[in-house]
Amino acid sequence: MSIRVLIVDDQALVRAGFRVLLEASSDIDVIGEAENGEQAIQLAAELSPDVILMDIRMPEMDGLEATRRILGEKTETAPRVLVLTTFGADEYVYEALRIGASGFLLKDTDPAQLIAGVHIVARGDALLSPSVTRRLITEFAARPDVRRAHPKELEALTEREHEILTLVAAGLSNDEIAGQLFISPATAKTHVSRVMMKLHARDRAQLVVMAYESGLVTPGLSAD
Repeated sequence: MSIRVLIVDDQALVRAGFRVLLEASSDIDVIGEAENGEQAIQLAAELSPDVILMDIRMPEMDGLEATRRILGEKTETAPRVLVLTTFGADEYVYEALRIGASGFLLKDTDPAQLIAGVHIVARGDALLSPSVTRRLITEFAARPDVRRAHPKELEALTEREHEILTLVAAGLSNDEIAGQLFISPATAKTHVSRVMMKLHARDRAQLVVMAYESGLVTPGLSAD
């Protein structure tokens, strides 16, 4: 099945460029375009995309508020949001990750990375591999005005689940976690799913943010 993508950006030329790049992949279908957050919300409800490429800085309603409303439905069929930005360190991108976006890409990313990013988030993973993403989280999570995760939110985790959360925050995949803990990939996936459920996290990106904000993980533990 094709991955259904909705492109949201206030510049028609940018939308057209992304459409051409994405439709070069045989298993990606661009099903719609929106030029602001209000249109994004409407089209997300009407078209049920798998992935939304979401610009942050738009008139009328920005991508951050649109992402918050779209993902606030908490449904299993909610789309994955991949944030588009021209800035590598952007507090709005950080906030988007906090509220459930699955990762971000710079607008000048090359076509192969764009297509790979769509595939990654479509299958339920978070786009956390680029080191800039972890630097972004580290920078903004360290600010004194950031709302900290309450320790009680982590008390529900078992010792093994704490370990799993730390490894997810370090950027390890399920297979890498399995290899490090000498468990099967299926068991690692189950542990990650339980941690997400207990912490009410939409995906791995939110787990990484929570791990940093709670102090469970420090910048020195992140891996590139």
